[in-house]
Amino acid sequence: MDKSNSGFSEAGLRKIRDVLTRHVDSGKIPGVVALIGRGEQTHVEAIGTMRHDGGAPMGRDTIFRMASTSKPVTMAASMALLDDCRLRLDDPVDQWLPELADRQVLKRIDGPIDDTEPARRPITVRDLLTSTFGLGIDLTAVGSPIFNAIFANGVFSQGAVPLPEQDEWMRRLGTLPLMRQPGEHWQYHLSHDVLGVLVSRVTGRPFETFLRERVLDPLGMKDTAFHVPADKIDRLPPSYAPDPQTGEFTVWDEAKTGQYSAPPAFQAGGGGLVSTVDDYHAYFRMLLDHGMHGTERILSRPAVELMTTNRLTPEQEAARSTLARNAVNVSFGQGQQGGWGFGMAVRTYRGDYAPLGQFGWDGGTGTSAYADPENGITGILLTQVGLTTAAPAQLIHDFWTTVYQAVDA
Repeated sequence: MDKSNSGFSEAGLRKIRDVLTRHVDSGKIPGVVALIGRGEQTHVEAIGTMRHDGGAPMGRDTIFRMASTSKPVTMAASMALLDDCRLRLDDPVDQWLPELADRQVLKRIDGPIDDTEPARRPITVRDLLTSTFGLGIDLTAVGSPIFNAIFANGVFSQGAVPLPEQDEWMRRLGTLPLMRQPGEHWQYHLSHDVLGVLVSRVTGRPFETFLRERVLDPLGMKDTAFHVPADKIDRLPPSYAPDPQTGEFTVWDEAKTGQYSAPPAFQAGGGGLVSTVDDYHAYFRMLLDHGMHGTERILSRPAVELMTTNRLTPEQEAARSTLARNAVNVSFGQGQQGGWGFGMAVRTYRGDYAPLGQFGWDGGTGTSAYADPENGITGILLTQVGLTTAAPAQLIHDFWTTVYQAVDA
């Protein structure tokens, strides 16, 4: 990076490297790749190794399982359909997703799954885009019959068991009642998987095909996909889920024999992508540039504004903030931004070093990607240590703390 006009200080960039190195030297993070960008300038650090017991070094082109950091990118396919007027925000989704028509809703979120009442209205496209359609990974309902049923029915897309193809997945989802009335309450994750099915059914094509045509290929995101082909598999580290009690490294997913080594039956918009720091930088740079990539428009300016500004009502935002503050024992402080746009968090209060308006998200495999319109910066931090312990969350926090110290002007 040309430090003279990047807007990052030399001392600040050294501090970022020193802090990342300290995490790797701790033995809790085998390796990390980080990118910060401002304007046309980027600065990349690749530290440590791909395996916890050594092996190949991390590199700028290392491919990572993005987990929930997939959400901001996969959302772009839905926004392209809004731009094309093939979807409208307040269209009921029944015609494309009949499995979600005529829903029943739990009378009490912790009640029996057959104690229901009719939904007050149909589920709309807007409900899916804002994660308020009525079903999700709701930490206020842990241990309840509906929470257990989500996992028992095999519709959670970030588990160790591969999902069925999308029609069977939707059939299973359709057997569950809603936890909340449509549009009522922000709930995490499942809406993004439903959106992938919606895009596929509206276009009559696989979700990944449309996403690639409209977003990935125009942005040059050549390493972003729902699996890693054989000629790139050596660039994929194993994914670890350390033991929560002992911190001992446990492999959650291997590379050559794992679930990302072949095309999945279900292309999960909620957490199924693999990618690299440069691919994600291209995407978040496009969002900062109001939908433009060079001279090519990827998304309209209003579509990007909808994605990257808070879409929650004051009541929904208060519930999301309360959940984040009360779940630090589970989330290690991730998710405390306040607002939520389409597919990503939007910072609506200043709780740490980042300013209001910063947008992006984190992933349970140890990934983080945000952009900041006020300072014009992007930051991507990628490792493959799951958030079963605090170590990767602490790494993410420390990365952002040093990034904001490095901003010079």
